[in-house]
Amino acid sequence: MRICIGCNEPKSKSELYRVVKLSDHSLVVDKTGKMNGRGAYICKNPECLEKAVKNGGFMRSFKMKIAMDVIEAIKKELEHVG
Repeated sequence: MRICIGCNEPKSKSELYRVVKLSDHSLVVDKTGKMNGRGAYICKNPECLEKAVKNGGFMRSFKMKIAMDVIEAIKKELEHVG
């Protein structure tokens, strides 16, 4: 079980996407669930991405400010994966 950074509800890993902070401080969607780096989980529901941005879930998880263009890139990547 993992907790979504948007809605803060525990769910199984198969119900969530994993976003990873790489060593160069870039954020990517982990399609395999096995990439190295700090990870945070988000529901497959687009509303949870919006909640994670509003409630600071990404900033809290990755301990850094996240630019809106990075959030938009993650949003597009999640749409493509889903």
